[in-house]
Amino acid sequence: MATPAEELDVDGVAVRLTSPGKVYFPEPGYTKRDVVNHYLAVADRMVALLKDRPTHLQRFPDGIEGEEIYQKRIPQKHPDYLQTCTVTFPSGRTADALKVTHPSAIIWAAQMGTVTLHPWQVRCPDTEHPDELRVDLDPQPGTDFADARRIAVEVLKPVLDELGYIGYPKTSGGRGVHVFIRIKPDWDFIAVRRAGIALAREVERRAPDAVTTSWWKEERGKRLFIDYNQNARDRTFASAYSVRKTPIATVSMPLTWAELADADPDDYTIATVAALVAQRDDPWADIDDTPHSLQPLLEMVRTDEERGLADLPYPRGFSRKWLCAGVSGGINSGSGLRCGGAHRCRTSKDVDSSDNITAGDLADGVLHRAGCPPSGKC
Repeated sequence: MATPAEELDVDGVAVRLTSPGKVYFPEPGYTKRDVVNHYLAVADRMVALLKDRPTHLQRFPDGIEGEEIYQKRIPQKHPDYLQTCTVTFPSGRTADALKVTHPSAIIWAAQMGTVTLHPWQVRCPDTEHPDELRVDLDPQPGTDFADARRIAVEVLKPVLDELGYIGYPKTSGGRGVHVFIRIKPDWDFIAVRRAGIALAREVERRAPDAVTTSWWKEERGKRLFIDYNQNARDRTFASAYSVRKTPIATVSMPLTWAELADADPDDYTIATVAALVAQRDDPWADIDDTPHSLQPLLEMVRTDEERGLADLPYPRGFSRKWLCAGVSGGINSGSGLRCGGAHRCRTSKDVDSSDNITAGDLADGVLHRAGCPPSGKC
């Protein structure tokens, strides 16, 4: 039997909640209302982190065992209290995405069946210059959270310390670890992605048996993959405090480095996080206080290029327009740095039908998947 709708007062904004008793997580029996209660408990902290960020919604209107909808565009008919922000995708198309400015936006998203919120690394209205460098330590088969935790604490953090960067870690909500670094919004996506590659390569150099930057899965082995492409345009992370699609409703939990050293991701669920948030200070409270310059990492990019290490593959579907776009302030704008060339460019015989490669790409010798412009220079 369906449970009656409710009207929630979310910091002065009325948000309608329908079917609150619908089960979203069958194993523990957590309902839509349980998800909403979690987001009510963490909304203030989430708004501070998501404020003005275009945000995508990972929705499961019938629970995590039902249909999954990854929604990038806000519905044309939406409550007046919501705000939007126009973003440009790698294809060049645009969309009006949800812009989080108030807790009501988060609770509305949960009412729409959203389990996980995925923010961009930019803040409106400037959606071309990220203010966040993101590190994704992604365990591959044969590795697990303990490996990601160890590399984050023992390898990545010392590199950040040497660069003078302050990193803010969180559990991914799965088996991985995410680390965010606030940066000055002075560089474009291409520059930030290249900086992320330089950082990933340095971690790989220090732990080559445990870490890889190889985009090709067959080359990774039993090593952590640092997904440098999470810094590309329209590539998003689960936000801090977001619920994840796991059987026990884990949460992507912000931590201190000391907490991360002993963390177990299964300890952070929608049944536990509200109490933890109420009991402790916010470990990310000062994340916006010290935005860093990318220059130290861009110097590492130049050093890598002198060693013959240029760009790495983009995800499939990235248009050449965005691989070597001349955007003011970018690494590709007047810097002499290369946006391709030294890494392997695949040919037509290496491409399968799922690669989204056009005839024009093959004629030009350019593959979206490899990200190799014909000249190798921007």
